[in-house]
Amino acid sequence: MVVQSLTRPYAVSVWMVLLVSLVPFYIFIAEWTEDRVHHVPAIALDRAIPLVPAWALLYGALYLFLILLPVFVVRQEDHIRQTVFAYLSIWITAYVCFLLYPTMALRPAIISGNGFAAWGLRFLYGADPPFNCFPSLHVAHSFVSALTSYRVNRSLGFGSIVCASLVGVSTLYTKQHYLADVIAGILLACVAYVFFLRNVNVPPIDRRLAPMLALTVAGIVAILFAGSLAAFSL
Repeated sequence: MVVQSLTRPYAVSVWMVLLVSLVPFYIFIAEWTEDRVHHVPAIALDRAIPLVPAWALLYGALYLFLILLPVFVVRQEDHIRQTVFAYLSIWITAYVCFLLYPTMALRPAIISGNGFAAWGLRFLYGADPPFNCFPSLHVAHSFVSALTSYRVNRSLGFGSIVCASLVGVSTLYTKQHYLADVIAGILLACVAYVFFLRNVNVPPIDRRLAPMLALTVAGIVAILFAGSLAAFSL
């Protein structure tokens, strides 16, 4: 049944296409607001948190796990549709905030060190521009993934919420976001859960399959992480 779950046809809806179509605007908005005044919603705690490159590795691994997890464990058509609506709500809301309240992350100019963690942080900085901080889409996305997984299996959901929380912490230690960004991202995900996911029903068979499917996702992430480490070593 796990094999059948992994090989089943996955119907693509217009809402999924719309969701994917919104992703490039993350970069476009950063370019559109580049010449505007950017806010820095930092507090004393943000300034007290040190830069720790090792958190970039945890950030990357856990975020990838949470992105893939719903694709594997959310199996019912109605649940899939409501999850897509939840994602759409956080992306659209975040984009409105990015346009009305442009923000910028104050990153260090140079990342010292030649290790895998320093390389990972430099890669992260190169892939993600230091704009569009409030609210944190990475945190909101992670928590929606965790909360929709919670509807399938509570144990998996609690574990996913811990992973999403660690993603939030990692954004602080990598200077990707400020505490206000993280809190706003969590609240945004919770609102999306209340509106779209709270009343979703999942059959017992899906609840039993979810942990095994989650292990499959963890294995995929582990293989990709090991491949990245091997490529770096070479």
